[in-house]
Amino acid sequence: MYDGLSRAGNLEACKYSHEMVDVVCYTLMITGQGNMSGFTGTFKEETGSVCMDSNKLGIGSRDAISCLPQEVLGEILSLLPTKLAASTSLLSKKWRHVFRLVHTLDFDDIDFLQPELGKEEWPVIRESFRRFVDRTLALQRGSSINKFSLTYQVANNSDAVYMRRWICNVVERCVLEVDLRVMPGRNWAWLDPLDVDDVHGKCLLPGHLFRSKTLVKLSLGTNTNIGKLPPDVSLPALKSLSIDSIVFAYKDLCDVLLPGCPMLDELTVRHENDLNELYTYSISSQSIKKLKVYYDSKYRNDYMSFDAPSLVSLDYTDYALYKYPLANFESLLEAKLNLCYSENIKRPDITGLIIGISNVQTLHLCGGSVDVISRCVKHGLVLPVFKNLLNLSFATGNKKGWKLLPCLLKQSPQVETLIIKGNDGDTCDVTIGLLQVKVLDVLGYKGTAKEFEHLKSLLGGIVECIEKMRVEFQEYMWWWMMTLLLKPVGI
Repeated sequence: MYDGLSRAGNLEACKYSHEMVDVVCYTLMITGQGNMSGFTGTFKEETGSVCMDSNKLGIGSRDAISCLPQEVLGEILSLLPTKLAASTSLLSKKWRHVFRLVHTLDFDDIDFLQPELGKEEWPVIRESFRRFVDRTLALQRGSSINKFSLTYQVANNSDAVYMRRWICNVVERCVLEVDLRVMPGRNWAWLDPLDVDDVHGKCLLPGHLFRSKTLVKLSLGTNTNIGKLPPDVSLPALKSLSIDSIVFAYKDLCDVLLPGCPMLDELTVRHENDLNELYTYSISSQSIKKLKVYYDSKYRNDYMSFDAPSLVSLDYTDYALYKYPLANFESLLEAKLNLCYSENIKRPDITGLIIGISNVQTLHLCGGSVDVISRCVKHGLVLPVFKNLLNLSFATGNKKGWKLLPCLLKQSPQVETLIIKGNDGDTCDVTIGLLQVKVLDVLGYKGTAKEFEHLKSLLGGIVECIEKMRVEFQEYMWWWMMTLLLKPVGI
């Protein structure tokens, strides 16, 4: 929302389907004081055209939108798809000036594909897309930009040249946020020209991107090997970094990229393939406070290290590995573990990871993590004391998991809130028997008699000590379950 307008009225943009085929309408509603009150204008996207629906305009206000300040019009166009916003420059010279104020650009080569065209038309379509991006950037004549998004397949040398030129253009214009979904051909390393260094090799992306003084958020994807990073990475303003299936040269993520981001707060690393040798095995940063790691490869059978002393929140999804030699989480407050057991790793050792997160105040354990921890306890893992743990979310659907719960609570003397999730009917006779739990949530129950008996056994007669309890199950079972639950366990 535009700040200046929000004080006097309300600015909204909504997208809806039109009865006509292949027509998308964007309605701009401006309500407030003065002549703009009650105005509604509609842009229609149809083969690149733009029109105004003035049926609802009052007498004397037929061109009310043109009377708005150019800064407001720029904000309005920034809410629209870039292809549509750029087409307004055809209306008049004034609208060409307005388009220079658009601060969000989103380019996707898929937008230019037409289902009726065959593969032989692909080169023509790609050339049309390249011309569109070039013209759009030229229309803005170097004006500042907040966000630049590009989804583009680099199939040959010409594509690479265009892509790098566009990225350099927005970096020179002090861009704040860059989202790149670049999908190169298999032989991108042979494309020329690239940033080539006889010592450091090649990098698919231009070095300018990694030396931006204004960039605050950077997202890189997908399924791309970008090669060797320039050694002088310097992103002093970067706060958020997202890496989606991006492969770097050996240790470049931790040894080159992350050290060049001294203000980084959020880091997301995601990989969904079985290229074992290309995964990042170590994440080290002195500044990050929020870390999300998602790895999905059954063939990763080595190790994972974390060195993040300032980290506050950890969300880690992976197959349990042979070892975690370093898990430095001095400031960690919340951890979510989503570990899975892999047949390729017969005896995972998660000791280092569990000790590393033992200072958390909030811990979320999914069913897979509970199963992995149970296996490791069976093979000698000694659970540490979770001295600061206040909130525990525990999901399981088997007997091993239910047997682990009392052991974990015994090592967590301060737990006040317990959330139990995902009962699949595979229960056993275990009792919590701890009086420190004040809030209990039981989620995922279907209301069966077996589940009810299990819940009574689990509580072990401490219902009167719980200040708040919520049991989630089918609505029609609510009164029956609560009536039975509040009876003494022996009844």
